[in-house]
Amino acid sequence: MNRSDVIVLGAGLAGLSAARDLTAAGADVRVLEARNRAGGRVDQTELPDGRLMQLGGEVVGPSHTAYTQLVDELGLTLVPAVAALPDDDVWMLADGRHVGELPFFDDVDRASYERTEDAFRRLVATVDPDDPWSHPDAERLDRLSVGQWLREVGATPNVVRARDIAMLALAAESVERTSLLSDLRKEAVTGEPGFYNYDVWEVSRVAEGSATVALRMAAELGHRVTYGAEVVHVTLSGGTGGAGCTVELATGERYTADTVLSTIPAGPLRRIRIDGLSTERRASLDRQRHALTSKVTVAYAESFWARDGLNGTMYSETGMMGGTWVQRDGILSALVPPERQSAFQATAPGRVHDELVDELVAAFGPDARDAQSLMVRRYATDPYTLGYITSWRPGDVMGVGPLHGTHEPPFYVAGSDQWVCGYMEGAVRTGRAAAAAMLAQ
Repeated sequence: MNRSDVIVLGAGLAGLSAARDLTAAGADVRVLEARNRAGGRVDQTELPDGRLMQLGGEVVGPSHTAYTQLVDELGLTLVPAVAALPDDDVWMLADGRHVGELPFFDDVDRASYERTEDAFRRLVATVDPDDPWSHPDAERLDRLSVGQWLREVGATPNVVRARDIAMLALAAESVERTSLLSDLRKEAVTGEPGFYNYDVWEVSRVAEGSATVALRMAAELGHRVTYGAEVVHVTLSGGTGGAGCTVELATGERYTADTVLSTIPAGPLRRIRIDGLSTERRASLDRQRHALTSKVTVAYAESFWARDGLNGTMYSETGMMGGTWVQRDGILSALVPPERQSAFQATAPGRVHDELVDELVAAFGPDARDAQSLMVRRYATDPYTLGYITSWRPGDVMGVGPLHGTHEPPFYVAGSDQWVCGYMEGAVRTGRAAAAAMLAQ
């Protein structure tokens, strides 16, 4: 039986950043990763011309300080997420293609949007992102969907429609299935409250590739990471530093340690039997959920859309993709939101490729047919993710409760699930915090 001080479950950003800090402090760490690669929901591939294409998480904002500090420590470089491009967006709406400003907004809608966002900002200021459960109106705010609240404060139907299109592009749940309290909490962490703003959340990327952050940490850890190690059963000791925790793999192989840190996403974690964890903690973990999302990445020889005065951003009410954005020169990223997964998953893989290209041609013109590479990551059905970003439906914040993001030694948790919302920052922030908590013990 293999013995360590700490066993880390999962070699994504959370697990690797925790293992890196623990190892630096002198702990004997073993990382168990079900896949045959490191990175989890960050992944990349190199194109024949040397460009790196990101197949998972890509971008961060100025409030993502744990991630940016780690990038600096690893000797990597942050650069603007995209180069300056013309301002015109493409809107693929039920009545056809539109270019430029949101086509269905009039002066009444614009005024309503401003009033509604101002009301949202005022509510954000009342929420403590670290303790939303203490809000005096937490139960009601969590029961309300964002869509219900928009109508409650008098938003026009077109404002509700615009917010739903924005959620589709982000591959989050619809405004009708998103807790208002969760949305308030998410924006409260940025210090610049308002509706989701790309200039707040998505302004920087790692020049060397976001997946390189994980790959570099995995290289530092070397033999401490075991791949192809699918965990099926965890037995916890009776207390901190007790008789020892046991982790069993699908192969029957067993590992023991004083402490276990799980960074496994919410869905796959439900499959793992954990003996010795309190009923309350397990219930809180099981209540979390992910938006079922797939990612599409398409590479072209150049950013041909710029010739037509387009910035590569597309919002879609009708296609399988919720929208596109420019990942880097000549490369577009897109997400298939939860509402489109049934059509996406039901379509034969070869046909999916054709239909995605058809959507891009409809949005950006015939040059979109000349893709050098089109790659899909089905995170919604990947057995080791079962989703992409954390989803909070009405009632979920109170259902998960204040145990969210806490530890029950000798069992610790980290990952984007355990922070305010599912971004790379959440993985690194909670991974390093969990390592610090273990070392303090």
